[in-house]
Amino acid sequence: MAHQSIELKSISPLDGYKLLTNLVVPRPIALVSTIGADGVPNLAPFSFFMLGGSNPASLMISPTLTGKGLMKDTLRNIRETGEFVVNLVTREMADDMNQTSRSLPANESEWSWTKFAALPSSMIAPERVSVSPVHLECQLFEVVEHGQGPNAARYVIGEVLIVHFEEAGGGLIARLGGPGYLDLSTVESFELPRP
Repeated sequence: MAHQSIELKSISPLDGYKLLTNLVVPRPIALVSTIGADGVPNLAPFSFFMLGGSNPASLMISPTLTGKGLMKDTLRNIRETGEFVVNLVTREMADDMNQTSRSLPANESEWSWTKFAALPSSMIAPERVSVSPVHLECQLFEVVEHGQGPNAARYVIGEVLIVHFEEAGGGLIARLGGPGYLDLSTVESFELPRP
């Protein structure tokens, strides 16, 4: 079988994004809750998410810059407050999670587009998504900037302060390419077009 090759600098950042997100699958979903310095809560999903290390416990999300090269509210809030919660997502949460991917003005909360109830965190200000089976309360360690302009990476490294989890939590979902998702408990794929 012959391999194809594409030099990523020869295509647009958006085409590179589409290519990589269709190749690196499945990706876990971090439904990240933050609060801005102005007190407005934010909720947004990220599939550019992974564990870091265990000493100290850490993880990474990448709220890339927008297609216009602007900072997303999640990143701005984390920079302002140094705090965020990663809520893991089940199949039952999928539709409401998808609603949080909307592009809204900074003064409008994505929580209002969902049926999610907020649950106070133990150690930080941003609230947790009550129906999520796993919550990771995090404190910002560092933001690593890689690239400039549309879709440039902003690696947010967070130290996990406390983990809340249900012993028999629902089956988690993961992101595939395009609108595709995977239910990890049933190994069934499904689609959720962005709102």
